[in-house]
Amino acid sequence: MKKMRWVVIFLCFLAITVNYIDRANLAVAAPQIEKALGIGPAEMGFILSGFFWTYALMQMPFGWFVDRVGARIALPLAVGWWSVFTAATAVTTSVAGMFGCRLLLGVGEAGAYPSCTKLVSQWFQPRERALATSIFDSGSRVGSALSIPVVALIIGMLGWKAAFILTGLLGAVWIVGWFVIYRNPTQDAMDTARHSGSAAQARGGGDVTWSSLFRHRTLWGMMLGFFCLNFVIYFFITWFPSYLVQTRGFSLKSLGTLGMIPALIAIPGGWLGGYVSDALFRRGWSLTAARKTCMVGGMLLSSVITLSAFTENTYLMLAFFGIAYGSLAFAAASIWSLPCDVAPTPRHVASIGGIQNFASNLAGIVITTFTGVMVAMTKGSFTIPLVVAGGFCFLGAFSYLVIVGRIEPLSLEPDSRELPKGAQSTI
Repeated sequence: MKKMRWVVIFLCFLAITVNYIDRANLAVAAPQIEKALGIGPAEMGFILSGFFWTYALMQMPFGWFVDRVGARIALPLAVGWWSVFTAATAVTTSVAGMFGCRLLLGVGEAGAYPSCTKLVSQWFQPRERALATSIFDSGSRVGSALSIPVVALIIGMLGWKAAFILTGLLGAVWIVGWFVIYRNPTQDAMDTARHSGSAAQARGGGDVTWSSLFRHRTLWGMMLGFFCLNFVIYFFITWFPSYLVQTRGFSLKSLGTLGMIPALIAIPGGWLGGYVSDALFRRGWSLTAARKTCMVGGMLLSSVITLSAFTENTYLMLAFFGIAYGSLAFAAASIWSLPCDVAPTPRHVASIGGIQNFASNLAGIVITTFTGVMVAMTKGSFTIPLVVAGGFCFLGAFSYLVIVGRIEPLSLEPDSRELPKGAQSTI
């Protein structure tokens, strides 16, 4: 069983990798699609935002679904759904059609992270969760990095439509592997993974309502902090390729080589964040201190993304982007450990993961649309979006440092003092 848990995490890693290839392929193909459809950056920003509307809205329902049916069924169902609509994008010939495919893509992809978070809670103890989380979460960076050269190569050889068909087929391959390899953990294994949790977690009761979860200041802080982190990360996944091509003059070839650098830096950045967070906890730091040190530190350092807008040197610009992306990944390992760490019962891990991911992916809607509008208004300049992104890095650090409370299972009967200011009247 100890060996199997790492196999499970590797399968999660592959699922997230495919997830990000399929969501990032549109960003790589954006310049070619703009020419093919005869549209501008504002329209492309609208298309790019489509994914995030349903991806955000489906987080909480999918988290609930994962907690009810289990990740063994929910995860391959999600992969199959999003793969179908990745491939379907190739047959669209209008802005409305492409926007519709992105909406349906988001529905399926919403199940990935809640499912993987649920699996971590079942297979790993708290002292190992940040590292396990960093491994599956690094699939987002691997997928983002691979999407640039792979999709660029396919576009160069076969055209942009083939890129969506071929990347959509990856999901079918993963589903076959999942059902061949994966088996649910035994009850003893799950009990071992939870053995150091609270009494509330050990009971595994289902009497905690969603409304009671929202009474906790910690959950609101998780939502705001993750919104800020994803506001910056989604620039890399959506507009970064266009920025390199349109503002920095990158060719399709250089986009597939130099354009990979920030994502490649972020891969070990995430692993390091998971290792450091768990190592601090094992060495006697409280879980609160270990997680917050990594989250706050990573968010603060990621603010260097703003400096990339004020340098003409290509390599210095890429270095700033690389530091920013790596720092965000460093923080994300602890952020995605939080649903396991604060869930009041095992039946609420995926639900809390879906709640925080719902808030975080509202940022995808904002950054894609905001950047497109700003680029159109400023005649091609990305300076304002990059400056705003740096500001959100500081806001995210504040949220994790101040608004998020102690990292521990949420109380089954929260005291009213846990409410954030102004929340009393809304609950």
